[in-house]
Amino acid sequence: MKEFKFKIGGQDYAATVEDLKDGQMKVTVNGQTYQVEVPHKKAEGPRVAMAPAAPEAQTAGTKNVNSELPGTVTKINVTNGQRVKRGDVLLVVEAMKMANDIVSEVDGTVQRVAVTQGQSVNQGDLLVEMVADFVAAKAEVTPKPAPAAPAPVAAPAPAAAAPAGTKTVTAPLPGTITKVTVKVGDTVNAGDTVLLMEAMKMENNITAEFAGTVKAILVETGAQVQSGQALVELD
Repeated sequence: MKEFKFKIGGQDYAATVEDLKDGQMKVTVNGQTYQVEVPHKKAEGPRVAMAPAAPEAQTAGTKNVNSELPGTVTKINVTNGQRVKRGDVLLVVEAMKMANDIVSEVDGTVQRVAVTQGQSVNQGDLLVEMVADFVAAKAEVTPKPAPAAPAPVAAPAPAAAAPAGTKTVTAPLPGTITKVTVKVGDTVNAGDTVLLMEAMKMENNITAEFAGTVKAILVETGAQVQSGQALVELD
């Protein structure tokens, strides 16, 4: 878990960022928790040769559309009784200063819009009730014969280990480097700020989790970085 302290407009903020799984992160700002998704971090499972899957059947019935995170409803695009297609934007919720499109996951009819424009909602609150269309069950697919197993090959040689004692400060989430506060050869203690990064329209202090000497600075001011990217190496 990463911890940050920063100021916006003179107000103090404390934030923590915790990696979950499949590209999900839990971000807590001044006690308010959000669950966010970082698309590039979604784990890719092993690729297996197989017959293409047919689309899943869509069953008829009421489908609730709930808010995925706390925010404010800034726009409503549908009305009761309106027909929509899967992927149509039903409404927009602003959360963490970002506009989030809330889309329909089914083809169907809007039964009831449960919120109004300007309303604040919490995670899990009902936004729209949908009545999904009935779609026939998927057709059977005849699987293709599995290909013959390839001949065994020698395992690749293990990658060279990192130099003993080297530790890396990494980016806790995607953002832009706004300032590097150390230089090669500097001595830092655990908790010292090594650079500043702007993420989600907030400036975050990136700190060392351990004491050491700056061996290498792997980014420069203005660089766009991804979650988990190496920023600074310490001996």
